[in-house]
Amino acid sequence: MASPRESVTAYVALGANLGDARQAVNTALGAFNALPGTRLTKASSLYRTAPVDSSGPDYINAVAEVSTLLTAPNLLLALQQIEHLAGRERPYLNAPRTLDLDLLLFGAATIDSPHLTVPHPRMWDRAFVLVPLAEIAPSLVPHAALAAVQDQSIQRNLSTG
Repeated sequence: MASPRESVTAYVALGANLGDARQAVNTALGAFNALPGTRLTKASSLYRTAPVDSSGPDYINAVAEVSTLLTAPNLLLALQQIEHLAGRERPYLNAPRTLDLDLLLFGAATIDSPHLTVPHPRMWDRAFVLVPLAEIAPSLVPHAALAAVQDQSIQRNLSTG
């Protein structure tokens, strides 16, 4: 008999810059609790950031910690479904978006597949990921990593909820 799967702590970056971006991020945070075997355990404040490798209005960003029984690929599929329900379209690379959910970390796993790379390959280059991640999980973000992105504009904007 197979043993039950243990929960994994995962971190998800949230961002939006089209429509009501704050509402989109808050709605996505609430949607995590509706995923099978998944619950939101922590959420950062909301941050306003200028687009990086993108265009359009400023983004609203946050990072969430979730506890999940899903596998990493299944969590990614669930995140993509939440994006789809928020009206996410992908007309071109780094297009402005109604919602963007990136799986940053999945426990201690290292994953390199055609569909998923964990840790997220660009997370260490982005203040809009590292600052909110450091807010909820400071032990995961070395000071040197924060120092390396200190020239990127980021403003703590609003609390979630």
